[in-house]
Amino acid sequence: MIPPKFPVDEEQRLAAVRSYNLLDTLPEKDFDNITELTANICDVPISLVTLLDADRIFLKSHYGIPFNESPRNTSFCGHAILEESSIFIVEDARKDPRFKDNPLVKDLRAIFYAGVRLINSDGYPLGTLCVFDNKPRTLTKSQKKALIAMAYQVVNLFEARKHNRTLLKVQRELEEMNEELKNFAGIVSHDMKMPLANMIITSDMLRSKYGHLLDEQGKQYLDYIKQSSFTLSEYITGLLQHYESDKTASLTNEVFDSNDLLEEIIELLNINIDCEINLPEVNIEMHANRSALEQIILNLVGNSLKYNDKKKIKIDIDCTEQNGFYLFSISDNGMGIPNNKLKNIFDLFVTTGKLDRNGKKGNGIGLSTVKKLITKLDGEIEVFSKLGKGTTFKFYIKKN
Repeated sequence: MIPPKFPVDEEQRLAAVRSYNLLDTLPEKDFDNITELTANICDVPISLVTLLDADRIFLKSHYGIPFNESPRNTSFCGHAILEESSIFIVEDARKDPRFKDNPLVKDLRAIFYAGVRLINSDGYPLGTLCVFDNKPRTLTKSQKKALIAMAYQVVNLFEARKHNRTLLKVQRELEEMNEELKNFAGIVSHDMKMPLANMIITSDMLRSKYGHLLDEQGKQYLDYIKQSSFTLSEYITGLLQHYESDKTASLTNEVFDSNDLLEEIIELLNINIDCEINLPEVNIEMHANRSALEQIILNLVGNSLKYNDKKKIKIDIDCTEQNGFYLFSISDNGMGIPNNKLKNIFDLFVTTGKLDRNGKKGNGIGLSTVKKLITKLDGEIEVFSKLGKGTTFKFYIKKN
């Protein structure tokens, strides 16, 4: 018997094997299906998917034998990974000096062997897809071709599992980072809201107590301080709502009337300008996440009010039920959105660049939060707009 030698790049090869995290893992149906099919195609009693560790052969799948590992120094696969040919075949191991007196041959009657190297994308042989028989034999041309093809599929499975593990790791890291960001947003909002409120109150007190001592420019500076404090406070509130949207979307579904919800939203907006809002003619009994839907519509109608330069604002709201979904449409006669902004209008921090009717610039958080909530409710949103004429948002959410 001649023990198999180690490849010259054995250290790198072992690192490649271990990078797949398949050693000492449980059997998997995908691999077992391949070994069973391979055994049937080649008409042999044993078929294996092997991985070569430092001093052992781990059998990721073993068809026809009860064990899942064996010593590397007596293995056929240790020789197979050294061969550059597409398939390594030993027709009668009893006559081959490399395997004569090998325990596998003497005790387990491993007489015939054919193995195809499992080579990864970096060119390292990780192991083999191999077959054994207890008698001398040959493989047909089609059987050899099938064995090579099956080995290719085994490598594809290796790569797919490695890719999936990488994706899961990245997903966990992103979830952790997102949670940290949520916590940070919560802390920042709590710690900054009070100082900002104090700045607003202080500016009002200064104007009330010392306004008569200030010229117009001094009073204007106080207005700047107050307005900047309000803007920053709204920004923080919006950012917090964005990162809290997951919690909002996970709230329990309720039963409520569509028009009751819309009327409540209009009341919350406290509209003090000339505005006509047309509600749906048909009232629908809804089964949905009321809190999330309220936040969505509040934001969209709020934008219709803010980004409107007409003397009289007109907003049309429609709501219908169809095929297990609730469909909403909110149209206005406002400023409209430039065509070059429509594609990315739902991205976080993206704005139209226009000032609202009060001369304030948006922060690009609201519509991103709307999109996030609608997606969480198994829905989609789209926007249609004509500059200077108005904008229509259409979205649907799933009925629960």
